[in-house]
Amino acid sequence: MSDFLASIYPWTKAFHIMAVISWMAGLFYLPRLFVHHVERAEGNKDMTDLFEMMEVKLLRAIMNPAFVATWLFGLCLVFTPGIVDWSEIWPWTKAAAVLAMSWFHHWLGWRRKDLMNGINTWTGKRFRMMNEFPTVLMIIIVLSVVVRF
Repeated sequence: MSDFLASIYPWTKAFHIMAVISWMAGLFYLPRLFVHHVERAEGNKDMTDLFEMMEVKLLRAIMNPAFVATWLFGLCLVFTPGIVDWSEIWPWTKAAAVLAMSWFHHWLGWRRKDLMNGINTWTGKRFRMMNEFPTVLMIIIVLSVVVRF
């Protein structure tokens, strides 16, 4: 199996990068949709329905498949011989940031359900602040992999 993973390494890496880009786009955009949903759609059923439709489609059609693909291709890279040296610090910082990013993905799903069920307690300002979370994690991940700190 490891010989097979080594032989397809460039493909695995390319698909991992594409999946990460798609996933990150959703992680950056969905909290912005929540901001507008909370600040602009309150009391307007048509606007609420529109935001709910956009949020569901973004999460189910783009973010969830990209999340799964990111993890699938990422694990293939981890198991490819010679790619990850677990005696170094960088794989651990990247792994911690990826786990935090995965938690954030699920947190967004929980907030979407709250919005759809009419039990949201988050303000637009708080959603704006949470929108910075994936940016910080992305910085940690990229520096971990490229600079290998």
